[in-house]
Amino acid sequence: MRLKITISYNGRAFKGSQIQSSQNVDTVNGTVQKCLKLINIDAKVDASGRTDSGVHASAQVIHVDVPPHFSDTTKFKTLLNKMLPNTIKVKRVERVSSEFHSRFSAKSRVYRYFIKVGESNPFEDDFVTFVDALHVERINDAIRLFIGTHNFKFFKKNGSSTATDIRTITKAYMYKHKDYYIINLEANSFLRAQVRLIVGFLLKVSDGKLTKKELQEQLELKRVHNRHLAPASGLYLAKIKY
Repeated sequence: MRLKITISYNGRAFKGSQIQSSQNVDTVNGTVQKCLKLINIDAKVDASGRTDSGVHASAQVIHVDVPPHFSDTTKFKTLLNKMLPNTIKVKRVERVSSEFHSRFSAKSRVYRYFIKVGESNPFEDDFVTFVDALHVERINDAIRLFIGTHNFKFFKKNGSSTATDIRTITKAYMYKHKDYYIINLEANSFLRAQVRLIVGFLLKVSDGKLTKKELQEQLELKRVHNRHLAPASGLYLAKIKY
């Protein structure tokens, strides 16, 4: 029986989501897999995608195959939450067909990046990126360039290999919620560190250190103007759409 499990987690507590051969327990998937073994479920945890060290998730999706006696999803959710550390929380558990795959069945992913203007503080520093100032108009003007299908070769982390660097971004905008400015990006999928590189460029545009024209040049693979990664602390995997 296959279960679709939606989880949230504090990325600061883990060395990314992907299981590493030498540090399984220090990853999100490794921690979930270990807790499943404690209740006699020896199954591989498959996630919708990977998040790097320090990156959070408010709605990551994993799937796992379990014995049929775990058919009561409410009880299973309660049981798994008791086993997991307080840095990971199960939000929903749903029964799905055996053909469902958390990664390959996904139609799009949504990331949100949280920014706050002002001095950092110990209560938010791990979850928000603080800046001295923010030029909202410049960001809103430049961010529209990302919408559409592009080769994001110059917006991925060095050393990462993929079959193709072409991705389609369907939504790209910034909005304000209370004291936070939130950059929202939705795409069919994202390259490794792509969102942090996009935000890093936009913050440089905001500061007047880079221009919309230079962003266009990098997006068209004419020239690399910036490889600065925005901090992981402000980034959240917010939604997986199926």
